This record gives sequence, C-alpha cells and structure tokens, in this order.
Amino acid sequence: MKSLKINKINKTVKGNIQITGSKSETNRLLILQQFYPNLTIENISNSDDSVLMQKALKSTSSEINIGHAGTAMRFLTAYFSVKEGTEIVLTGSDRMKDRPVKILVEALTSLGADIQYLEKDGFPPLKISGKKLAKDFVEIEGNVSSQYISALLLIAPTLKNGLKLKFKGEVTSVPYIKMTLQLLAELGIDYVWEDNLITVQSKVAIEPTTIVVESDWSSASYYYSLCALSPNSEITLSSYKKNSLQGDSVLPTIYQNIGVETIFEHNSIKLLNQQLTTNNQQLNLNLINAPDIAQTIAVTCFGLGIECYLTGLHTLKIKETDRLVALKNELEKLGGNVIITNETLLLKPSIKINENISIVTYDDHRMAMAFAPLAVKVAIEIEDANVVSKSYPTFWKDFAEICR
Repeated sequence: MKSLKINKINKTVKGNIQITGSKSETNRLLILQQFYPNLTIENISNSDDSVLMQKALKSTSSEINIGHAGTAMRFLTAYFSVKEGTEIVLTGSDRMKDRPVKILVEALTSLGADIQYLEKDGFPPLKISGKKLAKDFVEIEGNVSSQYISALLLIAPTLKNGLKLKFKGEVTSVPYIKMTLQLLAELGIDYVWEDNLITVQSKVAIEPTTIVVESDWSSASYYYSLCALSPNSEITLSSYKKNSLQGDSVLPTIYQNIGVETIFEHNSIKLLNQQLTTNNQQLNLNLINAPDIAQTIAVTCFGLGIECYLTGLHTLKIKETDRLVALKNELEKLGGNVIITNETLLLKPSIKINENISIVTYDDHRMAMAFAPLAVKVAIEIEDANVVSKSYPTFWKDFAEICR
C-alpha cells in the first residue's frame, strides 16, 4: 500500500476494538524470557518491532538486521553483550545507522563488554562478542533515552553480582524505567531505587511465571484523537487496566481536557466525546514521560482549532525520523502554524484545514496513525500507509471498521 486516500468521515464514530499487546512490555519480556525460559508470555504484540525481536532472538545467523526497530537495537545490544560465546553483527536500516547508540555502548563497555563500531563511531552496525561481564557498577546520564537504561536493567539480574546503576543528573523517562523494574519484580527479582541509584540483585532462576501483556496505550491514542474530533462518538478499547505500567496511560487525564471522558470497565476502556468548547483554549503539557503521544496530541489540537504547547520532546529528534520537523512540515501543509525547538512544539490555533493534503510519513508509523483521525474533518491521503505495521499492523482495518 503506497498511499491511502481517506474520504471525509460523515458518520458518528462508534465501535469496539481489541488492540494488540504493548510492544514496550512485550520486547522487555522477550529479552527476560531468554534468561528465564520458564516465563510464559500471553497477548504478545503483533507489531513489526516485536516480530523482529522474536526473529532476532531465534536467529542462528552471524548478522542480524533489525530494520527500523530502535527498541530492538538497544535491547539486543545489551543482550548479545552477555550471551557468552557468541559473535554477532547487529545492523539495521539506513535510518537506524543514523540513530546514536554510543551512550549505551560506553555503559556496556565500562562493565567489560566487547563491542566495536563497524562504520561510524557511535552508531550501528555493531560487532558484539558476548562474554561474562564481571563488573557490577555503571554510571549514565539521567536524561538519556529510557531504552538505554532499560537495556542495562534487563541484563542486570544475569550478572554475577547484579548491577548498581547510578544516574548523573535528573532522570527523565521515569515511567518506562519503572515498567522495566516492575516486570523484574513480577519475576521475583529484587531491586531498590533510592535517589540516583538503582540496585538490581542477581537472579539465576525464577519460579514458573505467566505474564499477560496489557494492550498498547500508544495505539489507543489514535482513538482518543478520533473521539475528540468526532461529535457524539463512543469507542470501547480492550484490554486495558487502570493501574498500568505504561507511560502513555496518562491519555485519560490529558484528553479529559480536550473533550474525551474515559470510563474504565472490566478489562476495557470506553471513550465518550464531550463536545468540547474551544474558545480561547490552550493545552500546555510536559510530555517528558510520554513523548510517543506528542504527534497524536498535536494533530488533535490542530483538528480542534486550539493552541497547544508541548515540552519535554528532546528524544523525538532521534526516533524513526526527526518527529518535530516532520510534524511541523505536515501540519503546515494542512494550514497549521507550528514553531519548534529541539525539545518543544508550539501550535497556534487554526481556523481552516486544507483538504486532500498528502501526508508524508517519513518511515514513521506514528506519523501515519496520528494524522488519520483528521479524516473526521477533511479528506486526507496518507503516504506509505503500510508503515503502521511497525507497531500496529491491523490499524487500517480497525480504523475502517469503526468509521464506516
């Protein structure tokens, strides 16, 4: 599917959708399952990222290509570092070769890992020779991507003396770090987080354990946007829980300010449009703990004609694309007025949305899905629509089902 034209949606949006398991939880658990084979995982994500992770973990090849899967690159770099006796080349797409891994590689080498850069210093591809890591202390900046930190925490219980991970400066992506630690705790692995130090105890084996992966909150964000933009809409999503491990579970709190009520029911959430009055409204959010929903929120506010100011977005510069630049480019084609810095986005109120605009997705799944709900307002075209398979392969099927 090179591009997808979506006609203007002229009906009230109502329906029920079952969303695949969180790829964030799935990918962490897949790594832990390699260390603890009696871990059973249910409701595994069917995203490309998780499929690639499973394929990489089963591979017997000396070279593994993980395409655009940034989480897989970070987690597998740490995993193969401690897989004794293996020598692997870990590579990816051209975009992946421009995404930095130096902070993680330096942290791992400080523990004794053997990792070499094969092309540019600080970037994939990597040659990794797995070995037993003898050291148990590492120091890392607190404001780096949580995936670097989680990669280290996932291998921590396999180290002979566990791991002491010390942060330099303020820690930013706290929810994703907490997610990793909570999953360790569910396997009976002890940890303590005091001030700027996380200590994870060594654990050779665990009791047989089954973990059911919660559905992905990032994927739910597109239906929050659809509900906010569609008067009288009612959408039920499953499977979700009120006490979630996922950072993006802040969606109910955020969207109650822009016209969506969330009702938690048994194993599901019901979204109800509340007919927002937009006069002189401005949404100010620090998304340091949930940057993956920034695109969805910006597009929602644009569709509602309200101003938004989003901060804490510095990690968006190193995602599948530079998401801040991509958002500015595509919103302005639609008639928006956007000002960005390296970590903020200011969207001015708009009174008109240009029709039949073709949205470039930049090999970024979230660009495709974030802009789709604007079809409630105008006909729109999404280029390279199949890019959604990275995190939500059935998105277009589900979207069409609920909108027809």
